[in-house]
Amino acid sequence: MMRRNVLLGVASIVALASPAAAFNAPALSPCSFAATRTAACNVAAKARLPSFGRKSMPLAAPRQAAAGPSMKGYSIDLTGKVAFIAGVADASGYGWAIAKQLANAGATIVVGTWPPVLTLFERGIKKGFGEDGQLLDGTAMVIDKIYPLDAMFSNPSEVPDDIKANKRYAGITGYDIESCAAKVKADYGKVDILIHSLANGPEVTRPLLDTSRAGYLAASSASAYSAVSMLGHFGPMMPKGSSFLSLSYLASEMVVPGYGGGMSSAKAQLESDTKVLSWEAGRKYGIRVNTISAGPLASRAAIAIKKGAAGERNYIDYCIDYNIANSPLAKPLFADDVGRAALGLCSELSGAVTGTCAYVDNGMHCMGLTVDSNSFKEYIDQQSGDPWDNWKAEYGFQNNMPQ
Repeated sequence: MMRRNVLLGVASIVALASPAAAFNAPALSPCSFAATRTAACNVAAKARLPSFGRKSMPLAAPRQAAAGPSMKGYSIDLTGKVAFIAGVADASGYGWAIAKQLANAGATIVVGTWPPVLTLFERGIKKGFGEDGQLLDGTAMVIDKIYPLDAMFSNPSEVPDDIKANKRYAGITGYDIESCAAKVKADYGKVDILIHSLANGPEVTRPLLDTSRAGYLAASSASAYSAVSMLGHFGPMMPKGSSFLSLSYLASEMVVPGYGGGMSSAKAQLESDTKVLSWEAGRKYGIRVNTISAGPLASRAAIAIKKGAAGERNYIDYCIDYNIANSPLAKPLFADDVGRAALGLCSELSGAVTGTCAYVDNGMHCMGLTVDSNSFKEYIDQQSGDPWDNWKAEYGFQNNMPQ
């Protein structure tokens, strides 16, 4: 049974769970609640029917809809294109899923990885990620090169002495954005697709009212300004028609209790910057700039946000249940769903699309009333037949599960 990560509906609620996962989070944000490897929500191991006040039932691993870079009448060919994905450190996040889909279309994949987990990731690559690293043609995805990248620092002068002396950074240099971009340019000469799939909120578990100034600014710096800095340093080497894509989360515009530490503010900032950067980078370099507001993903980073005790479910698990129960498309969301959407936005099929926030969350963003609300339970239970049965959370979920 192939392992798949279920998205809860970030960088992802994922986005940004712990400092250590920071720059590897698929933007949990809850995006950072940050794909293909079922790290936390292995469907076979953890997926459940939404509880709805009753005991959860095991759920068979849903089949993922097959979709490749080729469609009748169209063929997405990224051969010769260089894609740099920042924020990849394992096979369980949005960044990895996006890299896979770009690789399916022929792009050369290079990634930026947070220095403290660089060695671990390189070991994983050497060992292989099995089916999680398998492309549509059956071959294993090849990551052409891995660069150390800590997006908290735009240039060498910003790296503090305590980081330089930190043993987790020992022997690693040139991990600021400016130095990383310079090395990529020296090695490849250009970047056609730039993906910002990272975020971090050191105080993400704190309510906004209890967030410190330092924690708030750190979340904005790591999760929003890093995108501005990346585009500023990579933009000059990106050919006209290139694409920049980041990952956001619904908390940027709606209240998501539990997603704190200034992360909601950082995601709102990221989406606002997407519009401004689409104008500035569009006029200066001819680059398209977009963001994806992804449903939450049970990545390792997302689980770390509020991890349950032994035998208990994690915060992200409840988020997944909630999204499945209340989304127009009552089905699990997979990291590869976001990966395919990213492929489309980075290809010529979206050549006139820029400055947008594309929602990839099974429609959760458009809901104004939740169908599994206790406030409406009595009313909904009194209804029957079409269309009510399909609107009831438990039935809608079952009827929309892939067979």
